[in-house]
Amino acid sequence: MPTANPSGRWALTAFTWIVAILFVFPLLWMVLTSFKEESDAYTDPPKLLFTPTLSQFAGILERGFVPYLGNSAFVTVVSTLLVLLLAIPAAYALSIAAVPGTQGVLGFFLSTKMLPIVAAIIPLYVISQNIGLLDHVWALVILYTAMNLPLAVWMMRSFFLEVPREMVEAARVDGAPLPVLLFRVVLPVVAPGIAATALICVIFSWTEFFYAVNLTAAQAGTVPVFLVGFITSEGLYWAQLSAAALLASLPVMVIGWVAQNHLVRGLSMGAVK
Repeated sequence: MPTANPSGRWALTAFTWIVAILFVFPLLWMVLTSFKEESDAYTDPPKLLFTPTLSQFAGILERGFVPYLGNSAFVTVVSTLLVLLLAIPAAYALSIAAVPGTQGVLGFFLSTKMLPIVAAIIPLYVISQNIGLLDHVWALVILYTAMNLPLAVWMMRSFFLEVPREMVEAARVDGAPLPVLLFRVVLPVVAPGIAATALICVIFSWTEFFYAVNLTAAQAGTVPVFLVGFITSEGLYWAQLSAAALLASLPVMVIGWVAQNHLVRGLSMGAVK
């Protein structure tokens, strides 16, 4: 059997490292800038050697970052739980217990993503104002749940389709009721897929900006809305903006790092037969 070309492996490794550095470089630059003074962040050429400071992070906290962080956390967690609560039985009904008309239902879910959100913002604004949910976190919870639900149903349906039918039939023959079949037989098998779906919903909810900036103000603003405050007529405050962006990114990065094994397993389900 011929051996692989060593030079080809080295070239592929070097190319992979270059691509990885290019992708990670903006994040590294943001981290470096967040520890600079504002004057050091504006130097040309950029200053790589500087005295680190935590003054930017202190300034972010003094500007009221914590309430925005709390709003984002509440909206993200509650909307993700609601999405999972609705998507799991829907995906089960559209895969393992499929009935006539399944394709039509899937097409309906997909069609809900075809409307640009900018086309719906005025009706949503008027409805939120009339029912008293304008500048309220529950308005974002409802919208983020509706926004992520179609994607979650499609993803989780593909995971449910990978459950061995023999396992389901054996549970039914043993007389397992639907709750036992779902929670003790099916869900343990698709747990990585559920984790992957939940993480994607968390990312989409945490980073959503358009609904938040148009439907919230002082009471229900989220982290993306807080970041906009650093864009002023005087220019950009690069060091403060980098510090705020780092604090805003840390929760999602930590969650992604903790759940990376489940995410990889979930996204790769069904990839290899």
